[in-house]
Amino acid sequence: MKYKYQLILLGSIDALADELIDLFYQKIAELRLNKDSFIIINETNFAMDYLANQPAFTWFFGDVHGEFKNVSYVVNLIKDGSLILPIFYKSFSNEIPIILENQNGLKYDKTKNDKIVDLALESFGKLRNSRKVFISYKRDESSSVAIQLYEALERNNFDVFLDTHSIKQGEPFQEELWHRMADCDVIVLLNTPGFLTSRWCKEEIAEASAKQIGVIQMIWPKHKLDSTSEICFPIQLNESNFVDGIYNDKDKSKLSVDFVSEVVKDVESVRARNLASRQDGLITEFSNLASKHGKKVNVQPERFITEEMDGNKKRIFVPLVGIPQSLDCNQSAELKKEIDHFEVESIHLLYDNIRLRQKWIKHLDWLNDYLDVKTIKKQEFDTWLQNN
Repeated sequence: MKYKYQLILLGSIDALADELIDLFYQKIAELRLNKDSFIIINETNFAMDYLANQPAFTWFFGDVHGEFKNVSYVVNLIKDGSLILPIFYKSFSNEIPIILENQNGLKYDKTKNDKIVDLALESFGKLRNSRKVFISYKRDESSSVAIQLYEALERNNFDVFLDTHSIKQGEPFQEELWHRMADCDVIVLLNTPGFLTSRWCKEEIAEASAKQIGVIQMIWPKHKLDSTSEICFPIQLNESNFVDGIYNDKDKSKLSVDFVSEVVKDVESVRARNLASRQDGLITEFSNLASKHGKKVNVQPERFITEEMDGNKKRIFVPLVGIPQSLDCNQSAELKKEIDHFEVESIHLLYDNIRLRQKWIKHLDWLNDYLDVKTIKKQEFDTWLQNN
């Protein structure tokens, strides 16, 4: 790869920067990405190492005394169209230089580290830009808490699926529910005493396990973890986590504000960790079937698959979590610019089509006739490899 992803740190850098860098590299490892594909840049090496034609994301740390640093570097980054996240502590206008007044800043608190790192990974295309969460619950036991979490996650820029809020009238309910679950990153499961008595709740657990979707199980007080998946993150609740200790009223129960903040933080953390597991499933299945059909394939450090063709040409297969979107096609097409050691013959997106709505699958099949980047359904890997 000729590109390096540039994570830039400017402004009043303190101990927080070290925490964020450590977390950044931790998530890089969890995503099974090549550490050498990334470079950390600050004021000491900006002039020497920064390249305007390579992807960059900047954390600009505000100064509580209004002593703005590295403004000249910021001018260069804005000119180059690089993304900049201003981070402030109390007042944006006092801590961030006026040149960044049009940037959407983030007010820092101790729960924001995961979000700050994820925004950088999203900008590099290493995490999905869509931040999708599915809340699974039993209406007659935990409606008020489900709505509370829905609102908190929405405030933190997640696209949240909650059946009472997310399905339009006239849509086929269960079909749309499965479709939305297939496209989510994390499921927040409210495991109340009667949760598993519902057929649909049981099926949602099984579906999450089959699709390797990360599950945060919030287990109600005086209730035990009855069923889990390999990638479940359990949280045992107690009465003190609820306002006034009320946990068994579907309309009045509320989690404490501080505890909700911790749940949002957990969702952010599980989201990144789970992505690699889901990609692995697609990579392993496609690679095994390709070998069965005599194809010469290799998994690259950047987590796409290459197949050797005649000469120095290769086909590229990109594992995609969730439902393919136009942005995924554009980002995959950009791979051609990043590769300088072989010629790309074609690019294909690999995706799991089980439980997706048929109208969406037909739309993707139609796009295959018009876009350079093609999609291949997981359930058709074997047939496609046999015929191509």
